[in-house]
Amino acid sequence: MTTFTVLVLELEASEADCFSDALLEAGAFSVTCEDAQAGPAAETRRFDEPAEIASWPFLRLTALCHAQDNPEQLLRHACDATGLPVPAYELGTVADGDWITRSREQFAPTRITERLWVVPTWHIPPEPGAINLILDPGLAFGTGGHPSTLLSLQWLDHNITGGETVLDYGCGSGILTIAALKLGARRAVGVDIDPDAIAAARANAQRNGVAGEFLDGRTPLTFTAELVVANILANPLKVLAPLLISHCAPGGRIALSGILAPQIKEIEKCYLPWIAFDTSAEADGWVCLSGVRQ
Repeated sequence: MTTFTVLVLELEASEADCFSDALLEAGAFSVTCEDAQAGPAAETRRFDEPAEIASWPFLRLTALCHAQDNPEQLLRHACDATGLPVPAYELGTVADGDWITRSREQFAPTRITERLWVVPTWHIPPEPGAINLILDPGLAFGTGGHPSTLLSLQWLDHNITGGETVLDYGCGSGILTIAALKLGARRAVGVDIDPDAIAAARANAQRNGVAGEFLDGRTPLTFTAELVVANILANPLKVLAPLLISHCAPGGRIALSGILAPQIKEIEKCYLPWIAFDTSAEADGWVCLSGVRQ
């Protein structure tokens, strides 16, 4: 069984993103992060979800290194690249099977609505008769645990009545595309710029027995959709406004998620006057805006 070296350190949230990149560039196999100030009972670890870091003042980074690598050398390289002093750190070892088990322990079945569940592949659905999204996130964002994903799923459940075409822009693991089809959409297309996300989404769609379509972000879109959902981040949502609006059919509905409450007005400004916003939903400081294409 393969053994990895684990490097654990704590940084201010503002420093964590660039330091993670520097560790990966230096040769780390993976870098995960969690709230350094959460207690064991409250701690919630997730796959790579950088926007969440903004709400955590201090981050605990865990870098997984190949056994033959020198983790202290990787650390010095990251410090040189970022201009940061060498932080306090701890070293350990873990077997690949143990690492997989630890990662899986972070995710349990999640009830989204009365009829909709997200169930990791390694769990048995708690309610076999419900609409169960059987999901393996892989390297892609989208487990159902993050508030922005939960709000997007709830929006789909509320707005799909059957037969719609759905565009899921920034599809990640494919969770929203798959949910749309299982909820009754006629066609659902997921788009992402990350090839790992596209691969994970296609595998998840096959696992759920749905014919989701997944496209690279560079592929031109040649259709409009009755429902458009984009669960990404505030800055990409602003940049993508013309594209998302152009692919939402007149009278269609759009949902924008991955927005923090203070960012609402700046997002709305980018979509007016084409979108008449009518409702918003909030969970743990995250907001999903929705409205109708004029």
